[in-house]
Amino acid sequence: MLQLKGLHLLLKLYAMHDLLIYIADDHGIVVDGLKEILKAVPQYIVGGTANNGEELIGLVTNYPPDLVILDINMPKMNGIQCTDWIKKFFPKTKVIILTMFPERTYIDQLIKVGADGCLLKSRGSQDLLEAIDRVVSNKSYFDSIKDFVEKDNHKVYNLSERELEIIKLIVYGSTTIEIANQLYLSEHTIKTHRKNIFRKLSISSISQLDTFSINNGLIS
Repeated sequence: MLQLKGLHLLLKLYAMHDLLIYIADDHGIVVDGLKEILKAVPQYIVGGTANNGEELIGLVTNYPPDLVILDINMPKMNGIQCTDWIKKFFPKTKVIILTMFPERTYIDQLIKVGADGCLLKSRGSQDLLEAIDRVVSNKSYFDSIKDFVEKDNHKVYNLSERELEIIKLIVYGSTTIEIANQLYLSEHTIKTHRKNIFRKLSISSISQLDTFSINNGLIS
């Protein structure tokens, strides 16, 4: 849930600390764990938390922090989309992305949108503190890039070229009728392809398909 202290209180607290931090993750237990880790450094203050991308954008817009720590996979706006927005409008705010999946495609996308660091969730508290120390010193921290493997998820999920084509059209907002007309296929065929795509990816909504497409480089 969005948590934002009153502006006067936030400014008072911030005046006594060196680094204002926001945390965004849709798992409350992760947020609580991160807050506990950050307590180890007196100069760090967690001024707000959010459980989805839109809430985070609201926090940053209201009062830009020094650093944002956020999950790569969140509802409404994922970590890549949030980072892109933050870096466009508040370039001085540092961004560290957390992810469970060591896939190189994530690194490439995060570098493209201007993220300052990326850390695997499997790492320990000292790794997080080291990452923070590096990025606030205007250095980058991309956790063990050599451990992030190249992974062609198109093949892993057994998606056909036609299915990839339909995914892009769906994500960009085309209706079933529009896709059928563009590909010279029947509406029934498009509906069948869509059903198979959702089954292969174990998803149930367009927003989840959007997240998959961005995370796997199908759309920008």
